Amino acid sequence: MSGEYEDKPQPLIEHLIELRSRLMWAVGAFFVAFLVCFYFAKELFNILVLPFKWAVSWAGISHRNVELIYTAPQEFFFTQIKVAMFGALVIAFPVIAQQIYKFVAPGLYKNERAAFLPFLVASPILFLIGAALVYFFFTPMVMWFFLAMEQGGGEGQVSIQLLPKVSEYLGLIMSLIFAFGLVFQLPVISSLLVRAGFITAQTLVEKRKYAIVIAFVAAAILTPPDPISQIGLALPTILLYEIAIYTARLIERQRAGATEKSDSDEEDVAQAPPSQEADNKA
Repeated sequence: MSGEYEDKPQPLIEHLIELRSRLMWAVGAFFVAFLVCFYFAKELFNILVLPFKWAVSWAGISHRNVELIYTAPQEFFFTQIKVAMFGALVIAFPVIAQQIYKFVAPGLYKNERAAFLPFLVASPILFLIGAALVYFFFTPMVMWFFLAMEQGGGEGQVSIQLLPKVSEYLGLIMSLIFAFGLVFQLPVISSLLVRAGFITAQTLVEKRKYAIVIAFVAAAILTPPDPISQIGLALPTILLYEIAIYTARLIERQRAGATEKSDSDEEDVAQAPPSQEADNKA
């Protein structure tokens, strides 16, 4: 492969210059995206509040206005900065991933680059699937669970309503998105480890029972302390683990097929007559 992916020996200073160039492109893309997202930070935050509105409707209290509060003068300002950083990371990720690949690619063989590219494409797609699952299903379910604890203030009761702080609501939905997004990388990570020879499909099968326990423990740590979000993260994790086992078996079958084909070609060359062997070498 020609151009910027050529694997040519370079002195250390040239590697550092190349690294600086890639970092500048990545940081520049993030900074531009941050400025754009900060300008539209309130609109982006209103989009993130939509799952809360859906939960209010599911709880049968759609007559009530959806309200969030902030208790410190600077709280909503810093919340907007976090929203802008979150949006900038999502928008700039393709550029950042491209710069990482361009820096790493010259050190890879052609077949290694061909094997690495599908994972580079699959990773953001799987992350977005996990984020969409959080946005359209799990966040409304979690908020509905918390809204169910409200008191209407009838006879003998005080009125208790859920009024989340803007920073806490953003922290909740961001933690859920990152937790699910990272969990959905499990097939990608396991496939890379299988290709590198660090693990096998049999290893994944043997460790399945430990993986199930770890899935529930991780869900308890990464999600709010409610059973809906914890079970909602643990079950997809277990399903993705099974997908990782299936993917590992496919990779091992492809590798075995390629090895058999290579051995067969070598046997054909070894058994060929001298004249034919000379023709093959020619």
